[in-house]
Amino acid sequence: MTIDPTIIPGARTAVRTCMNVQPQDRVLIISDLEVAEIGRALALEAEATGAPTQLLMMEDYGARPMLDAPAAMLQDVRDFAPTVTFMAVSSQPGEVAFRMALGRLLRSELDVRHGHMPGITKQLMREGMNVDYQRIHDITFRVYDIMRQARAIHVTTPSGTDLTATFSPDLRWIPSHGLYHKQGDWGNLPEGETFTCPEDVNGVIVADILGDYFSEKYGLLASPLIITIENGRVTDVAGENQDLVEEFVAYLDIDPNGRRVGEFALGTNIALTHLVGNLLQDEKFPGIHVAFGNPYPTRTGANWAARTHVDVIPTHCTIDVDGRRIMTDGVYAPEILAD
Repeated sequence: MTIDPTIIPGARTAVRTCMNVQPQDRVLIISDLEVAEIGRALALEAEATGAPTQLLMMEDYGARPMLDAPAAMLQDVRDFAPTVTFMAVSSQPGEVAFRMALGRLLRSELDVRHGHMPGITKQLMREGMNVDYQRIHDITFRVYDIMRQARAIHVTTPSGTDLTATFSPDLRWIPSHGLYHKQGDWGNLPEGETFTCPEDVNGVIVADILGDYFSEKYGLLASPLIITIENGRVTDVAGENQDLVEEFVAYLDIDPNGRRVGEFALGTNIALTHLVGNLLQDEKFPGIHVAFGNPYPTRTGANWAARTHVDVIPTHCTIDVDGRRIMTDGVYAPEILAD
């Protein structure tokens, strides 16, 4: 397979900088036919370090979308015994449950360093992966240090978002900084955010991008969704595209906790200058995003779960944390951006 040379720097950053692959590692990449070129680029970069490397293709194990992790795939992963894994695949409807099942094996049983890349594209390899991850790491921790002590955050946008979230000290903030060098470390790539499960959320969020398969299907929304949240649950969804409204509501109602706010996050990848319509990268754009459904309980400490998880993103956020303004119209305060 011919590899587009413009994606090689991003693959090298993923392998050598983000995951710190060394010759003694064992690297396993799961990819699919749609983004096979990216999977192969990651494999070539891993092989160049001297590490034994294996590339698995999802279509070899069954039809897509894959609603659960096939036993044969899980066994092949176990047999290879990786220390580092990448999941570089296209995003398809209903595959959250598959990714969760695979994640349990990778994190709980194998304790790998994992780069999670569902929805990855060549554009993301050229943009979000081809950045200075040491700087992203440093800014992420500055925001994390503010948020881990926060009790309340207020977010507004010119398009009408007006949202207040409160946080419990019993729930953990997770810094997703992009440098995963210890066994058990993992995160999405491209990276740059800090997130938790909020205690409560109330208000309105005007979303320009949606997560899960909606991202790949719709990209940047032609008209936003207006989502009303009361006591931490979605109570109303409105928008000009009624078919999308109904599709989104049907997704929320797949699980009893599907309308519940499971994630509140701040994007910290200040190298991103524009939205691209792909959730994997756009949720790292400076601002906030909120997700309904699974709260990543093993990471945040939440005492509930869901088999769905869909993010929504407003743009041009102004953010006040316990009365302190840390962002104005999408730009972090100077003390956060300082070199």
